[in-house]
Amino acid sequence: MSREQYQDRLSELRTEVVLLAELVLERYEAAVEAAEAGDLRQADQIVRQDDEINRWYLELEGECIDLIARHQPVAGDLRLITASFKIITDLERIGDLATNLAGRTEYDVGIHPAVDIRSLGMTAAEMVETAVEAYETEDADACRAVATDDDALDSNCEATTEAIIRDLITQRAASDARESAADSVEEGADSLVAVDKTTQGLLTVRDIERVGDHAVNIAARTLYMIDNDEELLY
Repeated sequence: MSREQYQDRLSELRTEVVLLAELVLERYEAAVEAAEAGDLRQADQIVRQDDEINRWYLELEGECIDLIARHQPVAGDLRLITASFKIITDLERIGDLATNLAGRTEYDVGIHPAVDIRSLGMTAAEMVETAVEAYETEDADACRAVATDDDALDSNCEATTEAIIRDLITQRAASDARESAADSVEEGADSLVAVDKTTQGLLTVRDIERVGDHAVNIAARTLYMIDNDEELLY
């Protein structure tokens, strides 16, 4: 293979990673919308389409391995390939988290009202988009911006988690205060629903926070690829 052909493969690898990211983001944003609206049909479609992301991920993983094995790249080329290898892993896991959100929607118990899923979910999506654009255009400043945005997302997720737990404690206290047997049966049923919504809310917040973490991972690998800078890796 000529040097020109080898460079074409590197360019195609980068393009394919970006295209995979676009698909993953499309599925993730659709999962957020399905969870917000309780759209069971859309949620089911997202769950059934997860294999497409997994297959694409494996193809790109194989391409990265082949490029390293056959051409023994060094310096910037090696950083591009290894960064791409790591980034597609983060993208595949974001796809899994989208499937989690969609699968949870299918239980049809709703999400705790303290969770502003659109705000939190789309903040994480924007972080992923920024990180992938930084990878595509080699923008070191954008990589650092993603890490800064993650601090705000973590803070909002923590505040939401605390609000969910406070609400559950308040509901439990109110339930315990009931005296009549009839009220106890009714409150018991309501309490089960509240626990379900609480569990769904906590898991949803956790998954969105993890999407933000994967965005930081993508930014960190990209920064290392661009400048050989380990600042965000640890």
